Amino acid sequence: MKKFLSFVLAVTLLAGLTAFASADAAKTTPSIAIVVAGSLGDRSFYDSANEGLTQLAADFGTVTKVIECKEDASMYENGLFEAAKECDVIAAVGWQFWDALAADDGILTDPAFADKKFLFIDNALEEIPENLMCITYAQNEGSYLAGYIAGKLSKSGIVGAVGGEDADTINDFLVGYEAGAKLANPDAQVQFQYANTYEDPAKGKECALALYSGGCDVVFAVAGKTGEGVFEAAAEFGKGVLAIGVDGDQKYINPDIIVCSMVKKVGKSIYDVVSDPDTYFKGGSVWNADMSTGYIDVVYGTEDMPQQVTDEIKAEVEEIKAKIIAGEIEVPTAFK
Repeated sequence: MKKFLSFVLAVTLLAGLTAFASADAAKTTPSIAIVVAGSLGDRSFYDSANEGLTQLAADFGTVTKVIECKEDASMYENGLFEAAKECDVIAAVGWQFWDALAADDGILTDPAFADKKFLFIDNALEEIPENLMCITYAQNEGSYLAGYIAGKLSKSGIVGAVGGEDADTINDFLVGYEAGAKLANPDAQVQFQYANTYEDPAKGKECALALYSGGCDVVFAVAGKTGEGVFEAAAEFGKGVLAIGVDGDQKYINPDIIVCSMVKKVGKSIYDVVSDPDTYFKGGSVWNADMSTGYIDVVYGTEDMPQQVTDEIKAEVEEIKAKIIAGEIEVPTAFK
């Protein structure tokens, strides 16, 4: 009798576990399209967004779609409409979609898409309708850490950055970076170059070479695909100059010259919203993913890669991070 009862309990437990596993495996998510202002292959901002889709497809079989606008302004609005015809959630990835989303007669007010959910990644409208959630990132906080590292590693006392363009979002990186560098070295000089494109590594290389030639020995790449030219410039220039990556962990591109990367986990934020919209999607609001949320950080590649940043400096960075989260350090921002 005891053996029979044990058998029944075991079967019941197995059935329960199987049902639980089946329910988890059967979890469905909304379909998701990202419309990127530039193009994939930047190994930075846009690729980070796409990583969220790749993970959703792997974990839940989520239907995904990517539309690349390749910095063609005429594509921004058309891309959103194309995405909305096919998917439940549409993420406009890049501040460049402001006009397309803010239009009075645009996609957000079109009754044909009243049941869709929209995300504005990396910017926020002044008036946000209930079918839109804006996600902004405290890139100034992560860049503060990157600037501190640059200031600590610099031997010349001059550090630089290449920005994609002279715009608030890029300048938010730069003001944080400059403040961090001056925390490390109050006498540090910080120089900037604007490439005025996110899609041209040759232009990024030209800007970086100008900075390295001007005495900078650490340069922060804040320019999407254009930023890859910064890494090429550092490798070509030699003389011990270094670089810092952005948005994703870019150290693998050239571990000998990229000391760290300032990351904002765009893909994770998209993944979280789509995998659990009841929790994460808050229509009519702005979700500011700051350092306290874990979406903003600085990373150093994998342990098997050269580590130019010493354990001592890494420990100092962790202390600064804790102070930012606690509100003891207020990082300057380009946004008023």
